[in-house]
Amino acid sequence: MIQQYRVMAAYNRQVNQQFYDACAQLNDAQRKQDRQAFFSSIHGTLNHLLLVDRLWLGGFTDNPVAFSSLDAELYADFDELRAERELTDTDILGWTDTLTMEQLEAPFNERLNFPKWLAVTHFFNHQTHHRGQLSALLSQCGLDYGVTDVPWVPGMAALARAEESS
Repeated sequence: MIQQYRVMAAYNRQVNQQFYDACAQLNDAQRKQDRQAFFSSIHGTLNHLLLVDRLWLGGFTDNPVAFSSLDAELYADFDELRAERELTDTDILGWTDTLTMEQLEAPFNERLNFPKWLAVTHFFNHQTHHRGQLSALLSQCGLDYGVTDVPWVPGMAALARAEESS
């Protein structure tokens, strides 16, 4: 299970880089254009992903963070949003290196008493869910964001094999 989460953290970082590379081809107005998506725009969806990743990561690391709403804008500037995404992805990778089965089997917290592994699985699933929305929005813009299937994203199969042997 821990191996899977390490691979998903690496996958998350790689695919986020691909999506941000694609988004960088658009100007600010295009990224912020209301496209009738759940979080309105490409920028809004990128922002939501970062915000919620920080919320969950804070819960996993006992460093809670709070926001006024799930669509609160963290960074209006795309370059700043991208830089913060990269920092958070690095934090996620580092956090997965600290995971133990004992932690994953323990309750998430006092209020949400399901096993932490369920919340971690949701964390990575939530990222994939919203990147699916982004892929549709970017496709509508005629942009190629690259391969997103886990086994074929560069480096993932090799990482999975390396994790098996460690």
